[in-house]
Amino acid sequence: MGRAIVAAIEKDPSLAIAAEIEQHDALEPLQSSDVAIDFSAADATETICQACAQQGTPLVLGTTGHSAAQKNGVSLAAKNIPLVFAANFSVGVNVLFALTRRAAQLLGNDFDLDVIELHHRMKKDAPSGTAKHLLEILQEVRGSERAASAQSIRAGDIVGEHTVIFTGGGERLELIHRAGSRETFAVGALRAARWVITQAPGLYSMQDVLGL
Repeated sequence: MGRAIVAAIEKDPSLAIAAEIEQHDALEPLQSSDVAIDFSAADATETICQACAQQGTPLVLGTTGHSAAQKNGVSLAAKNIPLVFAANFSVGVNVLFALTRRAAQLLGNDFDLDVIELHHRMKKDAPSGTAKHLLEILQEVRGSERAASAQSIRAGDIVGEHTVIFTGGGERLELIHRAGSRETFAVGALRAARWVITQAPGLYSMQDVLGL
């Protein structure tokens, strides 16, 4: 994702990279940046959030696989800086989130719910952050009634695919999003970066960025 974001920035003359920070690098460059974008690892999130909060740098956070304690650290940082925290920065996926909520509301409790997600074999967390968020949406709408389940597949170099299945008596509805390139996530992250620098401190989602 870091390489994808750099490539997307290089295509846009209105943007410039203040610094590229690798593991174990000093975080001082954050101080001279308009916004930071992090797609590293869950274990690094606390350090990144604290550094951005101390230096007043808005943050776009796309790392997944966090523990409850790590998520709490994100919320604490958002009290001091504007912070966009999203499981997926694809515009299409965020429309999928909105459609999933609406479909669950319209179909009611008579449909079984399932989420299937596919990613490349190197992805560490399963289910993916996107799949977990889809499950959260379904849980919010449905409550404890016939809870949704998720299946994860790790194979080859699949960038990402998510399917939400609503199965009723004699009919089935499927909502599918397939990502063919990481560029879609990079473009979405840059859209979030442009948006977050104009916001007050707080915890925001990609849904907020898109006005969904």
